[in-house]
Amino acid sequence: MKIGELAKLTGCSVQSIRHYEKEKLLASLRRSDGNFRLYDSAKVDQLKFIKHCRSLDLSLAEIRQLIELNQQPGMGCEDVNRMIDSHIEQVALRINELQDLQDKLMALRNSCASQSTVKECGILQTLSVTQK
Repeated sequence: MKIGELAKLTGCSVQSIRHYEKEKLLASLRRSDGNFRLYDSAKVDQLKFIKHCRSLDLSLAEIRQLIELNQQPGMGCEDVNRMIDSHIEQVALRINELQDLQDKLMALRNSCASQSTVKECGILQTLSVTQK
């Protein structure tokens, strides 16, 4: 199949497919007589795997490592577990950072009454104060 059909089957853009090829996550093994890239059903599965990993916010380097590990079915999965454990820690850290940001935004919002004018706006006054 051509790249457009692969994109339709996987819900992935042609641009993303080309990017994954450039990053060596996906390879088109053959070309048509008109020099179009050709893909088989295994590439559909591989692209769905990549897309699923991206939906979990895994980096391209992590996905590359998972693809390499997946090609060694007899190997232990300790490396996979370590990678996901590390990713869980990173997500927890980001959640904490976002919670802190939400708290700051809520405090900022609470500094302004709904009935005040822009001149009296507590949000703008607070934002105008030089931060150290």
